[in-house]
Amino acid sequence: MIHEMDVVDEKQMLETLCQEINCSPYAQKLGITVTELEKGRSLVEMVFTPDLENTVGMAHGGAIFSLIDEAFGAATNSYGTVAVALNINVTYLRPPSPGDKLYAEAEVISMTRRTSTCRIQVTNQEGEIISVCQALAYRKGNTLPFL
Repeated sequence: MIHEMDVVDEKQMLETLCQEINCSPYAQKLGITVTELEKGRSLVEMVFTPDLENTVGMAHGGAIFSLIDEAFGAATNSYGTVAVALNINVTYLRPPSPGDKLYAEAEVISMTRRTSTCRIQVTNQEGEIISVCQALAYRKGNTLPFL
């Protein structure tokens, strides 16, 4: 019975985290939505719209970085404790086309008591890789404030 309660608590925690991210003003401003969230893994999406272009008409690196950062934050905080970025290394491989739906999938690949390492990949709706990323988070150890 305790195990079942833990699963229910975990499910509720993940749903709450997902809601908090999706309702944040920054995510809403960029049209970023968490579509899948489980312990150590997230899938986040946004559409590349003209207002996310840089001065040369390509996707602004900051917009793609924001998508990556939301996926990273969702995956690393999915354990119910606060995790904050220490380092994020992004390689941009190709620009998305206008109107592309972009997906950032983050997966925790290593975790200690104080750090977690995440691999994040951004693709478009055709599965073409837009960027790859490795990120390191510091796990503060305190419970997420909205739980």
